[in-house]
Amino acid sequence: MPLDPTITASLIRQSPKIARVQVQRQGKAAFQKMKNKMIAEFLNHPVTREIKQGVSSENISGTLGGATNLFSFIGFESGFRDPTKAIEDILQQTRFEFATAKLNSIEFSIYIPDAKDVFDVTPMPWAPGRSWAKGIESGISGLGYYLKVERENSRSGLGIQSPRRVRKGGTKFRNTQYISALLKKYKKEFENLQLP
Repeated sequence: MPLDPTITASLIRQSPKIARVQVQRQGKAAFQKMKNKMIAEFLNHPVTREIKQGVSSENISGTLGGATNLFSFIGFESGFRDPTKAIEDILQQTRFEFATAKLNSIEFSIYIPDAKDVFDVTPMPWAPGRSWAKGIESGISGLGYYLKVERENSRSGLGIQSPRRVRKGGTKFRNTQYISALLKKYKKEFENLQLP
């Protein structure tokens, strides 16, 4: 039995709304799964893990050739609980937003922070105009002058900058991919997000 023309017209008018709600629900679920994966990858990064472990950490990131750890070398204050929390908070701001619904397609927009957002919230403890997160990628000078000793005048409690070089000339910070690479990777992943 054919449907009444008014019912058919009503269903045609409602179908984009019904589809939009369903696709939006599926899209949010797929987005959340991807966002959780991004944050887990950040939390599992050797740099993040090393800094989170504080002044007693090993140099698991390999950035300092085992001379010390990033928490002490960067000069975070002793007792500073987690310098990486500011980055995690920025990543948590990644969000899924409905954009437009058309007859044959539904388009969504996703907001993801950029590296500058992260660099803005990660100032060096001793140089507020510089970012320690950016320094992980581009290099942090001074390893040749770093002296691993427990001193009261040490910010972290484990090291100081010596006025004289204490390591050979070849000793230097090893730059490591960190936030920029992570955000670039996930920007692409979000752009190619597939609904289940």
